[in-house]
Amino acid sequence: MLKLIADSGSTKTDWTLLFTASRLAPTEVIAAFKTQGITPIHQTPADIRQILEHELLSQLCTFPRARLVDTKVLDNGPLLQHISVYFYGSGCTPAHVPMMQQILKEVLSPKSVEVYSDLMAAARALCGHEAGIACILGTGANSCLYDGEQIVQNTPALGYILGDEGSGSVLGRLFMNGIFKNPRLADIRDQYLAETKMTQADIIKKVYREPMANRFLASTSTFIISHLDNPIIHQLVVDNFRQFFRSNIEPYGHKDLPVHFVGSMSFHYHSQLEEAAQKEGYVIGQTMQSPMEGLIAFHG
Repeated sequence: MLKLIADSGSTKTDWTLLFTASRLAPTEVIAAFKTQGITPIHQTPADIRQILEHELLSQLCTFPRARLVDTKVLDNGPLLQHISVYFYGSGCTPAHVPMMQQILKEVLSPKSVEVYSDLMAAARALCGHEAGIACILGTGANSCLYDGEQIVQNTPALGYILGDEGSGSVLGRLFMNGIFKNPRLADIRDQYLAETKMTQADIIKKVYREPMANRFLASTSTFIISHLDNPIIHQLVVDNFRQFFRSNIEPYGHKDLPVHFVGSMSFHYHSQLEEAAQKEGYVIGQTMQSPMEGLIAFHG
């Protein structure tokens, strides 16, 4: 059996082709590809088709078929007709799933197609078939209560202006506020401005007048990580995570369940996340930088 798993964000899509000879045989990763990010909430069907046709198909067409032919998985027919596609992506809301399914069917002509949100990717990757709380902490933030099969509750993320507590963009916002308003962070402010070659006016322009302010704010994370020895900076990170637990996890009313995380913020700030969880009365389960490893296990 062949399965093609996609984990897609706004920047890139990771594709993994799995092969399982039988139910008793271990799953084998036989190919991995990358394409541009695919987000149906922001891209037109034509844009998505172009990525699939010019980036994904070109890589699949050069895939070495000999081994699969030898094991009788493939005949002389098209490779794709033997593949089941599982696409997980940001922007794959219920309203956009039918469009995404239709495009994948038309372009790839696979055996079957299933499309899910990136939150479902996190839930399946982190929890498998067990109940738990699954969270995404990257540039943005999201979470859900998962019963082992379905997402049963979701606290609205609301984006970096109204929400996204715990995210890189909110941490960047807190950092900017701190370095310009707290006199005890004057040295940190001067270091940051010197390293980035920006002024306060430049920062205001990037946040209020240029697109993708959330990504700019999240980009401060590289600087913040190298200054965690400063107690004020350390506390900013911990407080960002504590607010995430209070605003997003507490509504689920399940301190009995482990809280799992995927994303760069949980991966790089694991110690501060553990500290915040302990102070808020939660137990951290798994943390992953990317959900692909867990998705391979789930679909294997």
